[in-house]
Amino acid sequence: MTSNDSPPPYPSDRRHASAVHADPDAVCFEKEPLPEAVTRRPVERKSPAEWAYQRLILYIQNFEKVLDAEHEVAMSFTDTGGGFLRIEGLGYFDPDIVTFYGTDGSGARVQLVQHVTQLNVLLRAMPKQEKTEAPRRIGFQLAAALDDDESDDDD
Repeated sequence: MTSNDSPPPYPSDRRHASAVHADPDAVCFEKEPLPEAVTRRPVERKSPAEWAYQRLILYIQNFEKVLDAEHEVAMSFTDTGGGFLRIEGLGYFDPDIVTFYGTDGSGARVQLVQHVTQLNVLLRAMPKQEKTEAPRRIGFQLAAALDDDESDDDD
């Protein structure tokens, strides 16, 4: 390595994550092993958007693990002055855009397009919509799609 080279921010052979919680039994994603779909390709070969997208999926999935049958995951806007988005989808556009799809409190369709350097997400447990019988668990659907995306990507 020359003096102008810098090490990659997240070496793929080590995970730089930690969490401390007042409840020692609390489920914290940072303490869980990363799924094979995330570790299959080195972080150095992922764009900032893809790496953020993958970790957001894991955070959402982890958040949903502790929700009861009456609640679904949503996110509050941390920089727009209020409101929330019931998360129905998540995507990214290389190299640096992440987008959330969903509905707001009135049921209107909303989409948040966010640059990875501005990414702030506050996950919330929202009562499920009355017309749905079972709560929708987008995190588990996203994780399944993550497995599919990574298995199709052998570059």
